[in-house]
Amino acid sequence: MQKFQNIYDNEDFFNEYKALRERKDNYNVLLEQPAMAELLPDLKDKTVLDLGCGYGQNCIDFINRGSKSVVGVDISQRMLEVAKSENSNENITYLNMSMTNIDKLNNTFDFIYSSLAFHYIEDFDAFCKKIFSVLNNGGTLLFSQEHPITTASVEVDCQYNKSLTGKFKSFTFSNYREVGLRKCDWFVGGVEKYHRRLSDVINALINTGFTVTNVVEPMPSKEAIKIRPSLLEKEKIRPTFLIVKAKK
Repeated sequence: MQKFQNIYDNEDFFNEYKALRERKDNYNVLLEQPAMAELLPDLKDKTVLDLGCGYGQNCIDFINRGSKSVVGVDISQRMLEVAKSENSNENITYLNMSMTNIDKLNNTFDFIYSSLAFHYIEDFDAFCKKIFSVLNNGGTLLFSQEHPITTASVEVDCQYNKSLTGKFKSFTFSNYREVGLRKCDWFVGGVEKYHRRLSDVINALINTGFTVTNVVEPMPSKEAIKIRPSLLEKEKIRPTFLIVKAKK
């Protein structure tokens, strides 16, 4: 069983991450969340499982969209304290547990959702089987993760390259085919993620029995680019996120 690195309960990391997510011009708000929202199914009277629910913003959104009940799972106690304080509802249950233990839950769900958490999973094939086991027939899985291009490099400086006029023109990365653990510095040192190829992600779902219906490498809207042009223009060169929707 995978032992998760619970970096989100590190005080320094948590404070920096919280400050980032509270900004209205962060990548999640401008790029990932709008793309995820476009792929949401009809949630009226549906039971929902949110894996890596964080502060619970999506959990309360699912209730507002008509969900019958929502279970939010997160390994971070600090995250869940915020969720229970800011995004509570009588039809939302927050559980402090590893998402790799969802096969221990006593119920199944119509819709399983996860925003930017699956790149922390070591054995994605085994995890897909657990998701499949708690998803009702006809149910939907929707998740985002860091794009494999962004997680690939090992001991090489992945970077954007500029032209002589100062415009970003390309992106350098390495080790795409070498799957496995990656460590990076993000607010604190030694943050652990797992790199797998795009084909590994899709084939794990197919081999489990899912039907993949959408694969999206989101591009920001023109309005979003106007808000943060220096960052979001670079999405034309390489994608930051991978979004997948699948049916059981």
